[in-house]
Amino acid sequence: MKGSVLVINSGSSSIKFQLVDPDAGDAVADGIVERIGEPEGLVKLRHGGVDTEHRGPIADHSEGLRQAFSMLAEVGLDLASAGIAAVGHRVVHGGEVFYQPTEITPEVLAEISRLSELAPLHNPANATGIEGAVRELPDVPHVAVFDTAYFHTLPARARTYAIDRDVAREHSVRRYGFHGTSHEYVAGQVAATLGRDVAELNQIVLHLGNGASASAIEGGRAVDTSMGLTPLEGLVMGTRSGDIDAGVVTHLHRSAGMDVEEIDALLNRRSGLKGLCGVNDFRELRRLIDTGDADAVLAYDVYVHRLRKYIGAYLVTLGRLDAITFTAGVGENVAEVRADALAGLAGLGIEVDPDRNTAKDRGARLISTDDSAVAVLVVPTNEELAIARAALRFAR
Repeated sequence: MKGSVLVINSGSSSIKFQLVDPDAGDAVADGIVERIGEPEGLVKLRHGGVDTEHRGPIADHSEGLRQAFSMLAEVGLDLASAGIAAVGHRVVHGGEVFYQPTEITPEVLAEISRLSELAPLHNPANATGIEGAVRELPDVPHVAVFDTAYFHTLPARARTYAIDRDVAREHSVRRYGFHGTSHEYVAGQVAATLGRDVAELNQIVLHLGNGASASAIEGGRAVDTSMGLTPLEGLVMGTRSGDIDAGVVTHLHRSAGMDVEEIDALLNRRSGLKGLCGVNDFRELRRLIDTGDADAVLAYDVYVHRLRKYIGAYLVTLGRLDAITFTAGVGENVAEVRADALAGLAGLGIEVDPDRNTAKDRGARLISTDDSAVAVLVVPTNEELAIARAALRFAR
């Protein structure tokens, strides 16, 4: 285990963790702490193909990490004494301050907490997880890897909102973008799969999970992305609305008497697929569609329509397109979405091979026809590996 990196992704009531061998690219162990603060919490661990779990109260993130580390020690992975090289933390929002992996100091942690105003659903939990991990493992470097970092260099025309410039500057209002670790990793894997230099390629990457985002990547550098100041903008997501007329916010306040918190909850937690048809799991959505549920059919159509709009927009943004890639839970596993998103685009040089698209292979693979001018790929994302490799650079 010496030289491995512990990757931690802290949510408001959960902690995902993975022990990664950055050189081999393998996960030594992975698990999740769930239901933090509830009467009965749950810690799940997978190591060596064996699943173990522990149930019981988990008061806070520190206690959750202690239980996770105890379970790791029981299977022979004692983090405190086995010489792990670093701990990498996923942090959602870096604002304009953090645009590369950063070793965590008290000052850095304070700034991550301050940036919670830009990511109130994410950064507070990220900071809490960091605090707990530093207490448990004080003698190894802790490194923050930011979701927004890859999009820091978006050109001004893509990152700027057309609002009063003084208000925007004072309140740090700009397009930041998210899922950057995934988009950057996948773009590199596309180049490797095609046997090309990433600097030669113009790409569209579609990260389609419960949260979803699209990016336009020119020569390895992101030039546009669908998420904005927050992870709410852009594609239709599991529970988030994606693009919406900003006037809807004032309309709901004036006509429905909804306050800011109620509207925020509506757009982030009760919209997207869940708002349209009551479910946000794609397996459930497909089941409802198969029963003829009209709301589910409409939800799917809206989802694909928005996806096609971004593909078209980014094709124009890039001018020349070499590859379109699907990744994350829906992108990797739902062949219908891939087929429908690119249907009828043969005139633009984009053709999906039906047999390749529905094949059971789960690795990085081409799904376009041999005649397609644009390569279409499915590439499994691996944000944990990308975070581990970034964190390893800070190992003492």
